[in-house]
Amino acid sequence: MKLRRKILLAIILLVFIPVILMGSISYFSFSNAMEKKSTNFYWVSLLETDRKLKYALNEITTNSNSAITQPVIQETLKEPTFVVTYDQRQDINKSIDHPMISSFGLYSKDKLIYQYNEVMTFDSLSHQDWYEAMKAAEGRPIWIGPGENGSASTGKPVLIQARIVKDYYSLEDIGALVIYVKPDILDQVFWDAAMLKQGDILLVNKQGNIVFDKSGEHIGERTDFPFLSDVEMNGKGYYVDKYLGEKSLITYLPSHNKDWYLVAITPSKLIASESNNIRNIAVILVLVSLISAFLFDRYFVRRLVRSIIGAVNGMKRVQQGIFVPIPPMVRAEDETDLLMDGFNRMSTQISELIEQVQVEQARKKEVELQALVAQINPHFIYNSLESINSMAVLQGNRDISKMVVSLGKLLRISISENQQLIPLSMEMDHVRHYLDIQKFRFEDKFSYQIEIPESLKYYKTQKLIVQPIVENALYHAIEPMEGRGFISITARDGDRDILIDVMDNGPGFDQETLMHLWSKDRNNLKKYRENGVGLKNVHERLSIRFGGYYGIMICSSPGFGSIIRIRIPKIIT
Repeated sequence: MKLRRKILLAIILLVFIPVILMGSISYFSFSNAMEKKSTNFYWVSLLETDRKLKYALNEITTNSNSAITQPVIQETLKEPTFVVTYDQRQDINKSIDHPMISSFGLYSKDKLIYQYNEVMTFDSLSHQDWYEAMKAAEGRPIWIGPGENGSASTGKPVLIQARIVKDYYSLEDIGALVIYVKPDILDQVFWDAAMLKQGDILLVNKQGNIVFDKSGEHIGERTDFPFLSDVEMNGKGYYVDKYLGEKSLITYLPSHNKDWYLVAITPSKLIASESNNIRNIAVILVLVSLISAFLFDRYFVRRLVRSIIGAVNGMKRVQQGIFVPIPPMVRAEDETDLLMDGFNRMSTQISELIEQVQVEQARKKEVELQALVAQINPHFIYNSLESINSMAVLQGNRDISKMVVSLGKLLRISISENQQLIPLSMEMDHVRHYLDIQKFRFEDKFSYQIEIPESLKYYKTQKLIVQPIVENALYHAIEPMEGRGFISITARDGDRDILIDVMDNGPGFDQETLMHLWSKDRNNLKKYRENGVGLKNVHERLSIRFGGYYGIMICSSPGFGSIIRIRIPKIIT
C-alpha cells in the first residue's frame, strides 16, 4: 500500500471513526439519559397520580363504610318484604351523600330494594362480569372503571363501587350496595398529572382494558401491554414499544388497587428531539474533519510523500553502489529537510566506511587463522594427557593414571563443551573429578560426599557453578585446618527450584570477613585469571541468566563451619 494511502487510512482510523463513534456514543448516551430522566419523571408523576386517586376513592369508600352500618340500611336489607317509606328514603339518601355520587342501588339477596336515580336491576347486576368478584371480596369495596363496566360506550361514563353489605352483628351477607360515581372524580385526578406534551396517562386493568385515560379518547379500548402477563415485569418499569402505531416510551406502575396499573405513554420523537442538537453537532464535526483531511492531504501529505520518494530512490541508488547526493528541493524548514540532509551525510559516510570494511576484512582473515590455531591447542592438550596416561599405566603408577584421567575429564567439561547449560549430573561429575585431583594434593587431609537424587540428574544448569564454591571451601576452610576436613555437596528438590548445599566443617567466618572476601572477590580480576571464578562471579552469572531470584546464599559462623546454598530453576530442554 502506498504511503499516502496509509496516511489517509490513518486519518480515517484516528479522526473520522473516533469522531463518528464519539458523536454516536454521545447521541445514544444522551438519548438514554433523557429516556431515564423521562422515566423517572413519569414514575414520580404516576406515584403522585396514584396517591391522589387513592385519596379521592377513599372519600367514597369512607362514605359507603359509614352508610352500610346505618340502622336504616341494615333494617331495610334485613326485612326486604317491607315497603321503604318516605322517611327511610330520606335517611338512606342522607347516609349516602357525596357530590361525586350520581346514583346508587341497594339490593337484597334477590332483588332491588331501593334506588336513587336510575340503576340496574338485580337480574342485570347478577350477570355483570364483576358480580362474583364483589361477592368474593367479602364486604370490601371493589371498583369498576368506565372502561370495565361498559358505561363508556353509552356516552355516559361512570365509576362504580360495589360491595357486599353484612349484618352488623352476625356478619352474614344481607345484601349489596352499588354506587355510581361521576367520572369527574377521575378527570380531576388525571388532569393534574404532570406529563410531556402529546403524552397520555392510562389507567389499565390486568385484562388489558383501559379503565380511564387522561385524553378521554381510548376508554374501554383493549391493549396488549407485556407487563400485564409477564411475571418478571411485575412492579414498576419501562420499555420502548409501539402504541397506537407510534414508537413510544411506556412507563408503568402498579396502582394501590391491585387490579389496576397506571401507564404513562410518551412518543419517542419527543425524547429524541432533545438529542437532535448532539446529532447535528456530530454531523458538523464529521464534515469539518473531512474538509480538514482534504486540506491536510493537499498541502502536507503530498509534499511529504514526494520527499520520502526522493529518499527511497536515493537508497535504491545506494543499493546499487551509486553514492550520489539527493538534489535539494524547495526547502520547507521542517523534518523533511533534515531527512534529505541526513541521507546525503549517510551516503558520504557509507562511501568512507566501505574503504574501512575492506581493510577490516583483511584483518578478519588473520583473526580467523589465529582462531583455528587456538582450536588446535585443546586437542593437543588432550592427546598429551592420553600419552602421559598410557606411560603411567605401562609403568604401573595407578595414582598418576587416575589423576591424569580426572584432569582430562575436567578439561573436557571446562573447555570443550560449547553449550552454556549442561545436565546437573555432568556438573557434579566435574566437581567429583576436581576433588579427586585435589585429594592427591591434600592426601588424606579431607574427604567429601556428593548426593544427587536420580530425579534431578537431567535438569539443566549453568556450568561451573559448584566447582568455584568447592574451591573456596578447600582453600579457605580445609587447608588452614589442623584436623581432617569434610565437604558435603547435596542437591535436593525445592518445589519449583533446585537447591544445592555445599557444606564444610572448617573454622567458619564472621560477617566482616565475608564482606571483605566478597569485595575482594569482585575486584581482584587477577585472582579470576589465576584461580578460576569466585563466589561473586557465580552469583552474578546465575542472576543474569535466571533472574534476581536465583544465586547463592552464604551461612557461616566462627567455629561452626559454613554452608553455601545455590538456588537454580528447574530447566529441561
